[in-house]
Amino acid sequence: MMPAEPSSARPSLHADVTVTRGERRIAAAFDVVPGHPLAVIGPNGAGKSSVLAAIAGLVPLDAGEVRIGSRRVDGLPPERRRIGVVFQDYVLFPHLSVRDNVAFAARMRGGSRSAARAVAEPWLARYDLTALADRLPAELSGGQAQRVALARALAADPDVLLLDEPMSALDVEVRADMRAELATHVREFGGATVLVTHSPADAAALADSVLVLERGLVTQRGTLAELRAAPATAYVERMLAASVE
Repeated sequence: MMPAEPSSARPSLHADVTVTRGERRIAAAFDVVPGHPLAVIGPNGAGKSSVLAAIAGLVPLDAGEVRIGSRRVDGLPPERRRIGVVFQDYVLFPHLSVRDNVAFAARMRGGSRSAARAVAEPWLARYDLTALADRLPAELSGGQAQRVALARALAADPDVLLLDEPMSALDVEVRADMRAELATHVREFGGATVLVTHSPADAAALADSVLVLERGLVTQRGTLAELRAAPATAYVERMLAASVE
């Protein structure tokens, strides 16, 4: 059985999160509709990854809420939120094969090892990983590890997909090709997707709109064209100028 195709009935994401990380208070509120990915962009230390972690349930909220459709999830543990996460360094389980990494979600739901592997097989095929299924993560290239992390996240049948700097662990030489490949996979998912990046190239390829976070606060939201036409801060102006040089 092949993985399910994107459904037009997938829910929207509503995030209104306030968290404290160290001495910085981070506050962001936004909605993401299925099929229209949002990029959260900003300088290092702006709080981008903290926003993603708050949505995923990996850090507690000081205030606000997270809703997926009509379901409020901020009081739930991460495994009950139906959120798939691809972390910056992919965080694959080093002692598990590619097959068992992708099968992890089904295994955690109580399935037998053989049943979980059966769930994983079509995802391995979709992401061109079948020939790598018995390898350990240490034996993979950066692009291969990215595909494994994405397959593992989507094999859990999430309502929301979160991508935290998915290109940063890749060599510069392969980033353009992997960016295009990842963009295809994100479109196929079709649900509410949030991408954290500091790269306008990633945002242009992977997202329909951009939310700018600076010093823990939202300073602008719009398409890249709208940001270029009327940058709200000096950071936005510098970032977009650098991206076309």
